[in-house]
Amino acid sequence: MKTPDRESALDQAARKRAEISHLECDADRLSLFYREWAGSYNRDVGGERYYGPIAVAELAGVVQAAYLASERGAIAVLDAGCGTGLVGVQLARLGFQLIDGFDLTEEMARKARRTGVYRSIEVGADLNGTLSGYPNATYDITVCCGVFGLGQVRPEGLRELARVTRPNGFVIASTSRRYLEATSFEDEVRRLQHGGVVVPAQCLSDSRYIADEQAHYWVFRIAS
Repeated sequence: MKTPDRESALDQAARKRAEISHLECDADRLSLFYREWAGSYNRDVGGERYYGPIAVAELAGVVQAAYLASERGAIAVLDAGCGTGLVGVQLARLGFQLIDGFDLTEEMARKARRTGVYRSIEVGADLNGTLSGYPNATYDITVCCGVFGLGQVRPEGLRELARVTRPNGFVIASTSRRYLEATSFEDEVRRLQHGGVVVPAQCLSDSRYIADEQAHYWVFRIAS
């Protein structure tokens, strides 16, 4: 039986996730929302069994072992929309050491820095625009978990992730089922594929994500 406090935390997490879908990919509204949520974020999503960070990090480990010649500790990884650092912690657990991140808010980034696993974290980067602080072909692997969600980042953000990833590197991203149903993400994937930008390498469909919500986990190889 759930305790009243546990029930309250679960209710809050579900409410917060529902609220995000109405933020219309507006950077100011998203920043305010996550600034206010930062204090209880880890507790809330942990209570809802948030599998996304584990799944994304494990896929990064598989990609490194199967395709990249460099040792894991020498692989440069960008955690796009790193939040409080949940993905970075999982990457470090698997042996990745060169991990950078960015997030919209200082409050979330501060928590990520406290994990001690990031080389650097940029604040204010908006994936709905140009990632001006990141040159082309910088990272071996770019991961993006929980960011392509309703109200947060438009499908076109995938092109920016591909841009900052080196040729024959990889982008790994999650998309909730509701996001796929409501947006043109799969059309964007096809556009990038036909344009010679990415090559879809794998997609884990309808996989565990958070609470009773499922997600797709995508692995894209950047075309050479």
